Amino acid sequence: MTRVLVTGGCGFIGSNFVRAVLVERPGWEVVNLDKLTYAGRLENLADVAGDRRYRFVKGDICDREAVAEAMAGCTMAVNFAAETHVDRSLLGAAHFIDTDMKGVLVLLEEARRIGLGRFVQISTDEVYGSIAEGSFDESCVLNPRNPYAASKAGGDRLAFAYWATYGVPLVITRASNNYGPYQYPEKLIPLFVTNALRDESLPLYGDGRNVRDWLHVSDHCRAVLFVLERGAAGEVYNIAGGNERENIAITREVLRLLGKPESLIRPVADRVGHDRRYSLAAAKLSDLGWSPLVPFERGLAETVRWYAENEAWWRPIKDHDGEFRRYYEEQYGARLR
Repeated sequence: MTRVLVTGGCGFIGSNFVRAVLVERPGWEVVNLDKLTYAGRLENLADVAGDRRYRFVKGDICDREAVAEAMAGCTMAVNFAAETHVDRSLLGAAHFIDTDMKGVLVLLEEARRIGLGRFVQISTDEVYGSIAEGSFDESCVLNPRNPYAASKAGGDRLAFAYWATYGVPLVITRASNNYGPYQYPEKLIPLFVTNALRDESLPLYGDGRNVRDWLHVSDHCRAVLFVLERGAAGEVYNIAGGNERENIAITREVLRLLGKPESLIRPVADRVGHDRRYSLAAAKLSDLGWSPLVPFERGLAETVRWYAENEAWWRPIKDHDGEFRRYYEEQYGARLR
């Protein structure tokens, strides 16, 4: 029996991955270790809570005992657990260092101790920094330019060191911007969709010309499962969607899909250190046989529809979650006034 530990499995990408494994690999068991921070919600996996192949463990990846309990009996692990939002890292970086670096260390130590068969460290395209032209491949120098990116780069390189030094059989993935269902409404697409649904302003940073590559979460999950089973130990794999778009274009398309006026767009002061463009070259993974399946236009339309049809999921966050309201006021209050 294959048993995989998924850390951060109640978050956006983690919950989609847990669900994908249970569907695509019916002979596998999944252990989900999640601290249940503001972005980790049991509701994200309510539909699989009763599956006998699934077990939830509440715990922090920085807690050695919790990690040991969750990893016991597992043959593989995928680390999605992370503080992930750049804006929050600008307000305070300490939690990012704790989870994205110290937590990775705890996981790697336990993987090494028990002789885990495979470990996947989920990194990000942001570790490369901004690029004006061309695309970053896996051999490019890392140049993180914000606290979040720096914390992820630290965990990324720590994982590599555990392969190079101790032979821990791991791979590292660096994916571009994810979008899709169950994403906490602080990121651009879910924030703008849910604001527009309520006819609220869409606070767009700067001139809106920052470029990101967009990857549907289902394609990301397929790629992670692919490298979990077929990736070479010690290797890094970029995961790209091939859908580079300016933020202003995304914003306008969201409004078009919802039938809302562009007058809702509210340009606000840019955030500090806002990287202009991210772009990944993913030939290495493509050469192994993986490619994205979800066209961006279809994926965005389906995502917008999901939020429109699942207000019961996001309205409690925006209306009653004091953490979200505090963050939104701190990040956008003065910009919108």
